[in-house]
Amino acid sequence: MRIPYEPPRALGRTFIELAPDVVAAILSALFDGWRQAQFAEDVCVNAGEVRMTERLRDGMRRALKNSPYQLIVLPGTESRSKADMALPDGRTDIPLMQVPIFLRAQEHDPHAIIECKRIAGLDTHLCREYVVEGMDRFIQGKYGENHAIGFMAAYVLSGSPVESADGVNAYLKRVSRLTDCLAPVDIDAMSTWQSQHVRPKPSQLIRLHHAFLGFEDAT
Repeated sequence: MRIPYEPPRALGRTFIELAPDVVAAILSALFDGWRQAQFAEDVCVNAGEVRMTERLRDGMRRALKNSPYQLIVLPGTESRSKADMALPDGRTDIPLMQVPIFLRAQEHDPHAIIECKRIAGLDTHLCREYVVEGMDRFIQGKYGENHAIGFMAAYVLSGSPVESADGVNAYLKRVSRLTDCLAPVDIDAMSTWQSQHVRPKPSQLIRLHHAFLGFEDAT
């Protein structure tokens, strides 16, 4: 059986702006995947970011197994921020591809990227890392240069998701980046946060969705 697809664009790189229902499906898989990940014996507050992310990735695959959106969770992979780069300049935590986008545009790089970080609202170092080594990778175009939407997943080591979001915002305020602050928003009854940022090149906005993932036994 032949799978129909539209030919790719002759010039330029496809700009990817996910539909709201696809964004909701990714966030739902993220939260469902994390709930499943916590059944693993090796997932706990002290497990380490790499192990948490591996289990989260496995859980998301199970959550998306019967998804009508044809989303594929890829292994962590090297990425190129520019299509004409010879060598990768970044490594993504959880990249996703959507089959319809691939068939339509023949875009081989990820169609959505989830960057994972540890967080605790009272830990100023982790809050800074969340911004500088997480959010800024999207804002500066190192991740998802041709994406309108990016995703952040935060493993909440202590305190609540609200306290962690407040800690990130406190850091952004200290460095006079008020326009980058996170705002709470419910998407399909999921408690998440959003932030919107202007990129230097190209001068297009990117919206980040932030999911703060707590532990059942966290104190």
